Amino acid sequence: MKELKKYIPLDKSWVMRMGILDLLNIYPDINVFLSKQRFLSEDLTALKGVCRDWNSKKKIDVGESGTLYRFLQFVSWRFDLNKEFIVHGTLQSRNICNNPEIVQYSLDKLLKLDQGTSQWASAAVLCGDKEKMKTPPYKLRLTYEAVNHWQNQRAKGKTWKARYDITIENQARAFLEILNGENAIFNPEQAEDYCFARVFGFITKEEGEERWPSLRGHESDRIEEMETALDEYQNGKVITSKDHRVVQAVAMKAKVDRKNISFQYPNSVSKSWPQFWDFLENIEKIR
Repeated sequence: MKELKKYIPLDKSWVMRMGILDLLNIYPDINVFLSKQRFLSEDLTALKGVCRDWNSKKKIDVGESGTLYRFLQFVSWRFDLNKEFIVHGTLQSRNICNNPEIVQYSLDKLLKLDQGTSQWASAAVLCGDKEKMKTPPYKLRLTYEAVNHWQNQRAKGKTWKARYDITIENQARAFLEILNGENAIFNPEQAEDYCFARVFGFITKEEGEERWPSLRGHESDRIEEMETALDEYQNGKVITSKDHRVVQAVAMKAKVDRKNISFQYPNSVSKSWPQFWDFLENIEKIR
């Protein structure tokens, strides 16, 4: 599996947090880093544009990234910047909190917004909130780690270090084990694991909804979107989902089952995994 690494994308959650911290503290490193990357997910491409335009434009294009939108909207509210945001795709119709007063909320209260996403709470921590939760959800825990890493690196006069997407890598490794007929063990750790875990039977619909209510408010209602996609798959229909993680999961399932399947929105995978189709096409070299 040595070949696998070159197909794994950057960890967009980690890099976004580094980008926001650089933006808030006026460091150019994020601009330099993103400009050197050969493959960028759509969300990180949006981040690149944000970093370019933040100080020169009032209207900021965040693409289809709910994470980027919430982070930057919180920054704008917290520091009275009066920024306006341009959104695209499914982000245009998502039900997202629009109350500036949330900048005064506790982390616990922020975690109750927008069906339980941790993005508002993460935004508060990135903006300097010192409150520490004993048992933070996965992505808020990542935010604490990101802030500590960024501050420690800056204290040493160094820039931050990028990460590659361990969530996608773990899914890819489990997928390869399944493809090779091995008894794969996969532990879904966070909401981004749901689609993969659901399609390969590592979790049920009911378990996913209980563990991660925020799945109802992603690019799609991922609980129902996954069930629709599974039904389409089982009946040999075109997969109509626009959700990148749904498309990735079903495509991997089809590869294991050696089943030809069509996708109405195959390019949606670029949101998180720009080399996904190359990964599948070159799977025999990776196995």
